[in-house]
Amino acid sequence: MIKSILEFGLTRSAIIVLGLMVFCAAGLVAFTRLNVEAYPNPAPVILEITAQAPGLSAEEMEKYYTIPMEVGLYPTPGVVNIRSTSFYGLSFVRVTFKYGIDYYFALQQASISLQQNVTLPGNLVPTIQASSLVGEIYRYQIVGPPHFGLTNLRTLQDYVVTRHLLTIPGVAQINSWGGTTKQFNVDADLGKLEAYNVTIPQLISAIGNANINVGGREISIGQQSVNIRGVGLIDSGGADDVTNGYHVQDIENIVLTQSGGSPIQIRHVAKVSIGYVPRLGIAGRDHDDDVVAAIVVMRRTEHTNDIIPKVQDEIKKLNSDGSL
Repeated sequence: MIKSILEFGLTRSAIIVLGLMVFCAAGLVAFTRLNVEAYPNPAPVILEITAQAPGLSAEEMEKYYTIPMEVGLYPTPGVVNIRSTSFYGLSFVRVTFKYGIDYYFALQQASISLQQNVTLPGNLVPTIQASSLVGEIYRYQIVGPPHFGLTNLRTLQDYVVTRHLLTIPGVAQINSWGGTTKQFNVDADLGKLEAYNVTIPQLISAIGNANINVGGREISIGQQSVNIRGVGLIDSGGADDVTNGYHVQDIENIVLTQSGGSPIQIRHVAKVSIGYVPRLGIAGRDHDDDVVAAIVVMRRTEHTNDIIPKVQDEIKKLNSDGSL
């Protein structure tokens, strides 16, 4: 048999060469279409579940949140083990499934177990993270003019860049780091509150009730009708500085009550200013100790080589089309 194969190869070399070229071409095509994963994930399906309750100690989180979630998740089909950690205000549970179990099946079964078996204080719904252990695929930094400020950079990251990147198929979430998150501060003067007979709950309620638009009916004018709306939403003043996006005066002019026929407004009892949420950490890069950065997190079932080019194209588009 071997002698026949050798004779065939020597006497019909053209066929052998042609077959070799076909195999090489097929191998080249297969190689170009091969999905080489830069960060392979050989681990079984692992779901990370979190619950937050600000103000509770680690012991209280363990008692009221972590243990009920663990007990409720054990009946889930395919679960191998459950590990948990309790922090101040945070409960973290990691559920490991058997090898070979489909990710979306495990996700569905865990969601059903949480819904049927777990009842947390305040009807809190735990969150199942959609990312994998090696899902951090892309990091970037928001850079602006020196006068722009960290608050502006963080505002752009939260309300512009993040929303664009989340539209990319396969992106699970954007984790933002650094900068200062804008907020509006209303610092009440207790002496003035007492003088005008206004309480803190009244102040909070007035701000909430004033920040809303409502719809009315229509007014007929000949053959046409005009929609009636009550516009009370604290709106943007169109300022170039996104930190000053909402008029402080809109908050200052909110009416709390009246005294002797004159309106008592927030500016009479409190000082309104733009500030930022107290920081719990800081991000730096190279020689810059305070920057705004973020990490793009990919879904578990996606492939790095498919998602990264889409992220790069979207970032290039944001930098070039004037969105920022």
